Amino acid sequence: MLEKLDGLAASLGAYMGIPESTLDKLVLSLTLILVLIVIRHGVAFVLDRRLDDSARRYIAVKTVNYLLGFVSILALLRIWLGGVTGLAASIGIISAGLAIALHAPLTNFAGWIFLTVRRPFTVGDRIQIGEHAGDVIDLRLFAFSLVEIGNWVDADQSTGRILHIPNGKVFQETIANYTQGFNFIWDEIPVTVTFESDWRRAKEILSEIAVAHSTIESGQARQELRKAANKYLIRYEHLSPIVWTSVADIGVTLTMRFLADPRKRRSVENAIWEDILEAFWQASDIDFAYPTVRYYDNVSEGKPGRSGSSESSEAVHVES
Repeated sequence: MLEKLDGLAASLGAYMGIPESTLDKLVLSLTLILVLIVIRHGVAFVLDRRLDDSARRYIAVKTVNYLLGFVSILALLRIWLGGVTGLAASIGIISAGLAIALHAPLTNFAGWIFLTVRRPFTVGDRIQIGEHAGDVIDLRLFAFSLVEIGNWVDADQSTGRILHIPNGKVFQETIANYTQGFNFIWDEIPVTVTFESDWRRAKEILSEIAVAHSTIESGQARQELRKAANKYLIRYEHLSPIVWTSVADIGVTLTMRFLADPRKRRSVENAIWEDILEAFWQASDIDFAYPTVRYYDNVSEGKPGRSGSSESSEAVHVES
């Protein structure tokens, strides 16, 4: 039987003009590739049955694919380049050529190694790299993929587009991770009221609203902060919501500052603004400030102690 197969291989090689040794290598290479494909599908089938968590299943399948790819490369090099001495010499020559001709792919591969070892982000994280932001949905040898957020859509909402970014960008752009380490971000909502408003009462109302809509308890935030402190030097003195006071040209600005889930910013801000509008509507002594033009009579509108002074007897034109 083997003699018939050898004879068939020799006849086929003679017909195609391929040396018998080269034909043997082709047959071995095809056999190896088929075996690895069968193994890959078999392992993927088993993992799909055993692992219910999609994230763990994704990572396991990716790991198996990388291992099988590495094994196949070594085996193919061994088949086509022969022994260790020839293999080492050939790899040296090939590497020198590839380093020049394939600069970009090699940079992307080095970026994949950096992402795998250093792990500035993983699949499932929300990141920003350069001008692009989104949720990481895939990480491959030469590129990673994001579901885009922002751009023409407000408040970090998804645009629906998938961005494929070369891994080499991790060496060129700044990476911001929304969810790694300390899993919350600080969000701020500025609210400006007129100078005539009772800004102290307005500040109390905003503080109550911020606390009511804080989806993150201070204890939970402190626990997350302690976890992050094991890896990063992160220090926060105040984790509970707070309202800061400042003065703008049109009124008193009260800035609500609170911890937020990166993926729930828009829904939380929507609920907060609805409560602010309702509360200020019911408060007769609080008004929103906005750019306007009016005449200010210091005699009738100014402080009682200054109403009789001669320097304030004329109306003043005010633009704000």
